[in-house]
Amino acid sequence: MINYVVSVEQLLVLRMGHEILHELTFAIAPGSITGVLGPSGCGKSTLLRSIVGVQVVQSGRITVLGLPAGSPALRRRIGYATQSPSVYPDLSVAENLRYFATVLGAPPDDPARVLEQVGLEPQRDQQVARLSGGQLSRVNLAVALLGQPELLILDEPTVGLDPVLREELWELFHRLSLTQGVTILISSHVMDEAERCQSLLLMRDGSILAHDTPAALRARTGAKDLEGAFLRLVKEMPVEERQA
Repeated sequence: MINYVVSVEQLLVLRMGHEILHELTFAIAPGSITGVLGPSGCGKSTLLRSIVGVQVVQSGRITVLGLPAGSPALRRRIGYATQSPSVYPDLSVAENLRYFATVLGAPPDDPARVLEQVGLEPQRDQQVARLSGGQLSRVNLAVALLGQPELLILDEPTVGLDPVLREELWELFHRLSLTQGVTILISSHVMDEAERCQSLLLMRDGSILAHDTPAALRARTGAKDLEGAFLRLVKEMPVEERQA
């Protein structure tokens, strides 16, 4: 029996009386890279916040690493990078990392480790406010990597990055998964990134269209690529759901 890292059962999230997530149920296996793919506004960020435990949910159950989502004991076991970087612009890169390492209780040498992982050593003493957008995204990721978390939850970490940097980050994600057994849950609205994942949660309008491997989704739909598979799955939805 698999001890899932994340287990979501009948998750319902409301906002101003409207359903944002429609009773989602799925599970994430340990050591896997799972992509949460779908158009902007489909509920990806809300789902990730729910798993982290910072989203108010109407009903359902979320278990993370054997504990209820949001449990204090999970804070050091989960790395979470939001879509909008949550770092201090008036501090240098190294100062930000030292601060967050202290908050997390991470080892003193951890800032140096994550600086190397995300390729920001040349910018270590640079003020965050002076960084480029890509560099800022990497600082945000570096904070999430502090303390060597067992689960990484990354919300659109490659948005706005050039192809070379995107490739480098995906190589890092696969190294973390293969060599350290880190489970990664990563959202994106870019379908070509889906091929880099071991499993996919395809979402639309707060619902899960499919949860499977890229190869299985192509075989199921008969599509040549995952964008085509997504479009065919949308067409299979009931008309009232497509128009919601």
